[in-house]
Amino acid sequence: MDRRTVLKGLAGAGSLAATGGLSMPALSQGAAARTLRFVPQADLANFDPIWGTQYVVRNAAALVWDTLYGFDDKLQPQRQMVESEEVSSDGLTWTFRLRPGLKFHDGEPVLAKDVVASLTRWSARDPQGQTIKAMQNELVAVDDRTFKWVLKAPFPKMLVALAKNNAPCSFIMPERIAHTDPFKQITEYVGSGPMKFVKSEWVPGAKSVFEKFTDYVPRQEPSSWLAGGKHMLLDRIEWVVIPDPATAAAALQNGEVDWWENPIPDLVPVLKKNRNIAVDIADPLGNIGVFRMNHTHAPFDNVKIRRAVLTALSQEDYMRALVGDDNALWKPIPGFFAPNTPLYSEEGGDILKQHNIDAAKKLLAEAGYANEPVSCIVAQDQPITKAQGDVTADLLKRMGMNVDFVATDWGTVGARRAQKTPHNQGGWEMFHTWHAGADCISPIGYAAIRGTGDKAWWGWPKSEKVEAEVSAWFAAKSLDEEKGAIGRLNKAAMEDVIYAPTGFFLSYTAWRKNVSGIVKGPLPFMWGVSKTA
Repeated sequence: MDRRTVLKGLAGAGSLAATGGLSMPALSQGAAARTLRFVPQADLANFDPIWGTQYVVRNAAALVWDTLYGFDDKLQPQRQMVESEEVSSDGLTWTFRLRPGLKFHDGEPVLAKDVVASLTRWSARDPQGQTIKAMQNELVAVDDRTFKWVLKAPFPKMLVALAKNNAPCSFIMPERIAHTDPFKQITEYVGSGPMKFVKSEWVPGAKSVFEKFTDYVPRQEPSSWLAGGKHMLLDRIEWVVIPDPATAAAALQNGEVDWWENPIPDLVPVLKKNRNIAVDIADPLGNIGVFRMNHTHAPFDNVKIRRAVLTALSQEDYMRALVGDDNALWKPIPGFFAPNTPLYSEEGGDILKQHNIDAAKKLLAEAGYANEPVSCIVAQDQPITKAQGDVTADLLKRMGMNVDFVATDWGTVGARRAQKTPHNQGGWEMFHTWHAGADCISPIGYAAIRGTGDKAWWGWPKSEKVEAEVSAWFAAKSLDEEKGAIGRLNKAAMEDVIYAPTGFFLSYTAWRKNVSGIVKGPLPFMWGVSKTA
C-alpha cells in the first residue's frame, strides 16, 4: 500500500481525538457561528512579521497589524491607513496624512511617530525598504497625523513598496515596539488591525487565537485583498495546528474545523466527495518551488556547484512529489518570475532543461567538491517543503554529494536559516520553501531574487549582474524596457544561481459550506468571511 492510499484511508478515520490530534471543546450554537476554526499551513512558532519572512507569520500579522497601503486584487496599491499623500514636483518629498480615528489595541491613538519608527525598522530588513533608506535624507513626523519622507533621488514606486503583500510587509506598530532591534524578535504584539492577538491563549505547536477589535474603523471602499474595508464578521478566529494531513482532512469532514488553508492534492478527491465541503484553487497566480542555497559557505559558495544542482534537477520530479499526477496543477518554469504575468521570462533558463546527472557530476569534479556535508534543513510539518526535501535528498546523493538530512519543523527552519554560522556550528547549506506567484511579478517585492550579499534574503547571494538589472528595471520608462531588464535579470540570476526554482504549482484550499466570503489570493483573507452554525 503506497503513501497516497494510506492517507486517503486515514482521511476518513474519524475525529481529531480518534486520529491522535487535539480534542477541541464544543461551542454553543451562537458562539460557533461567531468562531472560525482554521488550519494554517504551519505552526505560528514566532510572531514578528519584520524579523522574518515566513508566510504563516505574514498571514497572522495581516489580522493584527495594518499597513499604510495595500495591494488590491489587480495588484494595484490602494490607501489603507493613509488618508492622502502628496509628492513634490521634483519627486523628492513624499508627505503622507493618516486617516482619523486609527487606534492601537491598547487604546492608544496611532500617531505619525509610530509610523516613522515602524518604517525605520521595516527598512532595515526589507530590500525595498533598504533601497529607500539608501536614498533617504530624512523620515520625520510633521504632526500627529502627518509624516514626510525626503529622498535624495526620486522613487516613483514608493506606493508599491509600501503596499506589497510579500513579507516583510510594512506593518505599523506602536513606537515603543518598533524601536526593537530589527534583528531581534519583538515580544509584545499590539497592532491596529481588525483582530487582536490573544497572547494568553497562544500555544506554539497547537493553537493561536485572535479576537475582534471592536474599535477598528474599516475603510468605506469594498474589500479587495489587503485594500478596502476590512469588515470582520467573526468575533473569534482560532488557528488550530494539525501537521498530519489525514488528521486535518478528518477534522474538516467532521466539522471540528471550518477551513483548511492548504490540503494536499492526494486528499482533495476525498474532500470533494463530501457534500458539506467546498474545494478550490487558493490562488490562480500559484507558487514557485524553491531550493535555496547558502552562498557564504562550502560547498554552495562555489557557483559551479550551484550550477551542478540546476543541471541535475528535474522540475517534474519535484512537482510530481508535490501535486501527484494532475498535470493541470503544475508546469516547468525555466525562470524566476510568475507565469502568465507581463514580466515572465525564460531567458537563460535552458540549464533547467538538462536533467543530466552525469554533467552535474562533471561540474562537481571541476569545482573540486571535497565531500563537504550538505545540511538539508527540511520542515516535515509543511507538506510543500517535505515533498521537495525528499526529492532533494535523493538528487544530491545521486550526484555524489554528502547529504546531512535534518528533519525538523517549519518554525525551526525559520530560525535556523537566519544563522550565518558554518556547518559545524549549527549552520546550514540548503532549505526548501516556496514563493507565491503574486510576490514574483516584479523585483519590487521579490526579496528572494536580489543579489545584495549580506543584505540579501537567506543564503545571502551576491550578484552585481542581478543588481544592475534591478536598477535598470527601476529606471525603465516603458513596459518594453522593463521586459528587457527582466530578461537580462532572469539570465543573470540563472548564471549566478540566486536560487534553484523547482517548478510552478497551484495549491488548493478547502472549507465547510456553512462558511462564506472566502476569496482567492496569495493569503487567507479573513475579513468578509462569515459562518452559520
